[in-house]
This record gives sequence, structure tokens and C-alpha cells, in this order.
Amino acid sequence: MRKVVLIGCSGHAYVVAEILNRLGRLLAGYCDLEPRPGNYLGIPFLGHEISEEGLEHLRDNDYFVAIGDNYRRQQVTESLAERGVSVPLSIRHPDAVVSSSVDIGAGSMVGPSSMINPFVRIGDGVICNTGCIVEHECVVGDFAHIAPGAVLAGNVRVGEFSFVGANAVVKEGLNIGANCVIGAGSVIIRNLPDGAKVVGNPGRIL
Repeated sequence: MRKVVLIGCSGHAYVVAEILNRLGRLLAGYCDLEPRPGNYLGIPFLGHEISEEGLEHLRDNDYFVAIGDNYRRQQVTESLAERGVSVPLSIRHPDAVVSSSVDIGAGSMVGPSSMINPFVRIGDGVICNTGCIVEHECVVGDFAHIAPGAVLAGNVRVGEFSFVGANAVVKEGLNIGANCVIGAGSVIIRNLPDGAKVVGNPGRIL
């Protein structure tokens, strides 16, 4: 089995590395702008992902874009696609509960203790973080992030690049626009337009 190169080597990458370890996948090393001091993973630096050295490693191995920032994750993914690198892995923690009818895009992560229920569609480069719940028939757009403990009730649509903060709750049937930021613990009871920044219970737009 091919080894896996991580792109990024900080907080989110540690979670990704743990999932890969639980899946029995070995790490080849990591790509980043420069070597990371205090590299807790103890894996070698393989160069910048678009350097000649980095691209060689990415073509010889599988890879995962382990960057928490939604926009940066998309930029790196598209940059590699333009250079002919194959699509990134999608990974799910063995403790996650994922319905067999769920569709998960390339480069997405489903974290430990998460629950993804029937007929959910998850786009490319999405983070479904630790312990989140994505209920039936939800649609999560590309490069969105559902943070730890967040809950999407049934038939919720989350636009691309949106962030649903830790322990936030989105009422069933709502549409969350693209590029939204929902603060931790917020309760969303009405649709949100693109670019909305929301906090509180009930959620209010800032």
C-alpha cells in the first residue's frame, strides 16, 4: 500500500495523522512552506508541495491536504490539480458512523465519533470534525468545515467555504449560504445569506 504525504503539519494535521494511523496507513512525510519546528509527528519534511521535490513525493504516494483553513485548503488542492497530481484521499475515522448511502467527495475528512446519516452529500475538501452530527439528506458544500460537536439537523444545506462552529446547531431544512461563519454554540433557526457571520442563541447576524 502506498504511503501518505500530509500537506501541512500543525494542529489539524495531527488529527489527520491519528486517523491515518488508525486506518493502518503509513506516513511518508509532510509538505509545507518550510520545515516545522517542534514537529510532533516525527516525520520528514519533503519540501514545498509545488516544488520539484514535493511534487515528486506527491506523485509517488497518496496525499491528504491537512490544512484547517478552508480557503487555503482549496487553493492547495486546485494548485496540485493544475499540476496533474491525482486527487487527494478521503478519510474517515474507524469510530465514525457513516451511512452506506452517503456520498463523500475527494479530500474530505470524517473525524472520530462523528455521525453522518443517510443520503448526505459531502463535497470535496470538507472537514466533518470530531463528534459532529450531519443528519439525513444534508448537503455540505466544497471546502466547508463542520466543527467538533456541531449538529446539522435534517435537510440542511451548507454552502462552500462555510464554517459551522463547535457545538453549533442548525435547525432542519435551512439553507446556510457560502462563506458563512457560525460561531461556537450558536443556534441557527432561519436561513443565512452568503457571507453571514452569526453568533448567539438564537443566532444573530453581526
